[in-house]
Amino acid sequence: MEVFTYKPKGVCAMSMEFEVENNKIVNANVIGGCSGNLQGICRIIKGRDIQEVIEAFEGVRCNTKASSCPDQIAQALKEFQTKSN
Repeated sequence: MEVFTYKPKGVCAMSMEFEVENNKIVNANVIGGCSGNLQGICRIIKGRDIQEVIEAFEGVRCNTKASSCPDQIAQALKEFQTKSN
């Protein structure tokens, strides 16, 4: 199992941590941001394939911001894929 930490950009969340095994998210935790929403998102992505989460979350915006916490999760997972290959 690999643990990956990501510092999101342009959103309220301050840190994202993922545990990944065989391209599946074993666990996820987000520090900062909208606590209830992010706890729910972390539960939803648990057990899912990384690429599936990227495809679902990439490009989601938060109000007038260029990104969102779901989009930053997608960016984090894309970075993880790049570093893992």
